[in-house]
Amino acid sequence: MPDVSAVAARAKRPLRYVMGGLYVIAGAMHFVLPSVYAQVIPPVFPRPLALVYLSGVAEIALGVGVVIPRTRRVAAWGLILLLIAIFPANIYMATSDVVITGGPAWIDTPSDAATWARLPFQAVFVLWAWWYT
Repeated sequence: MPDVSAVAARAKRPLRYVMGGLYVIAGAMHFVLPSVYAQVIPPVFPRPLALVYLSGVAEIALGVGVVIPRTRRVAAWGLILLLIAIFPANIYMATSDVVITGGPAWIDTPSDAATWARLPFQAVFVLWAWWYT
């Protein structure tokens, strides 16, 4: 049986680059399809488009920061805070009848199962970022 901690230690560095890249791509998508992201911000939050751009900048900056050894720890904590901050949008997607328009078909029509499955994945992403704190 392989030593799980040894396998995790070997995977930690490359997974940091994967995570950083995913956040940079996700952040860039906020600028490619801002109106799509704005539609999933709960109505109680003001200026949804500004929040979309702000979270996009944060995702890009923190995604880059997590791969740089000097900024890795602070960026990982920033990602945790960002994931907590965007969680209301994920809840809103799962619990409301919002119809998303303006994006590719797979974005415009997410299934109920997909929107609900996304909620526990936030915890996985938080734990992944916490690994680098």
